[in-house]
Amino acid sequence: MTSLRGKKILLGVSGSIAAYKSALLLRLLMKEGCEVRVIMTSSAKDFVSPLTFSTLSRNPVASDVHEGGQWTNHVEWGLWADAMIIAPATAHTIAKCALGLASDMLTATYLSARCPIFFAPAMDLDMWKHPSTLENISRLQSYGNFIIDVGTGELASGLEGPGRLAEPEEIQKFLAEYFHYTQDMIGLKVLINAGPTYEAIDPVRYIGNHSTGKMGVAIAEEFAQRGADVHLVLGPESVEPENNRIHIEKVSSADEMLEACSRQFEKSDVTVLAAAVADYKPSKIAPEKIKKSDGPLTLELVRTPDIASAVGKLKRNGQILVGFALETTDGEKNARDKMLKKNMDMIVLNNPRDTGAGFGHDTNKVSFLFPDNKEKHFELKSKKAVAHDIVEAIHQMIHTHAKK
Repeated sequence: MTSLRGKKILLGVSGSIAAYKSALLLRLLMKEGCEVRVIMTSSAKDFVSPLTFSTLSRNPVASDVHEGGQWTNHVEWGLWADAMIIAPATAHTIAKCALGLASDMLTATYLSARCPIFFAPAMDLDMWKHPSTLENISRLQSYGNFIIDVGTGELASGLEGPGRLAEPEEIQKFLAEYFHYTQDMIGLKVLINAGPTYEAIDPVRYIGNHSTGKMGVAIAEEFAQRGADVHLVLGPESVEPENNRIHIEKVSSADEMLEACSRQFEKSDVTVLAAAVADYKPSKIAPEKIKKSDGPLTLELVRTPDIASAVGKLKRNGQILVGFALETTDGEKNARDKMLKKNMDMIVLNNPRDTGAGFGHDTNKVSFLFPDNKEKHFELKSKKAVAHDIVEAIHQMIHTHAKK
């Protein structure tokens, strides 16, 4: 496992009886060679003294943006960190972060941080199961934050059940695994396409779809974060990745996307075709805007190029090709047929009729299908979490190929 040595960690502590475990977590992080800064909420001081955390971290503890006549720069703190972990994260703190309420140093820094953020919740049984808490957890995940599962056992109320703060060793392991994954794909060349294509009807109109590119961009971000060299062919009006290491090539039509993907495919070790390419385009593009008339308008449509088939025919031994299938009926059958016909190593199946899945959402619900008839099904997750699952499945395929 990769060491955490040298990592800059922000440790947020909110008001819970479990705050004493945060001191133990801090000691573990310091022993690993991390540089740690601690932010406490006012209520957290009722459980553990700031002196404990300042002594263990060898750094002053922050609590308020304005303190002792001085301003603590929450923006600088947020930009400083390689990771931020809020442990314990109470129901109150989770709600404030989910709603973007910057009422103290901890929540203001959360809103300023650009690093990965981890929440380790701690609360009583009924609070953890309350619909408002579940909604806030889901919202945090949709923003790309990580939730470290609560433990089950005796709670401060005397009840037994889920809601305990994860053990410090578990939290440390979670962080270590995250940073391990960020370094395991260095040197890997990855091609991804994402977003829609627009097929021109005339100079102002087009045939398109509702794809935003969020899923493909999330996959590109995950690969880049794990060290891969990523080339992203991006359709029009798509979201864009924040990672400036990703090479972006913007296109509009299916023909342009095919040309860009074909040019990069030979150089790629892994290709993920996540774009929602239009299936049809007008046989002729009107040179001028088509004027409205009282009668019907008839367009002759022809097939756009099949990018998956084109690159599938070029695939060499050792290359990995992954595609997507958006199906509303006979999903598994149609997805398997597509995967085998187009020489794919895996296909990601989803149904836009599933609540929270498909175009425009920050979440997705998918299944992975493989040529050997194996399959893996997932519940609704943030697209960032789905991207992690996809990249991890590809990572396992890479190791399997390497052993052959």
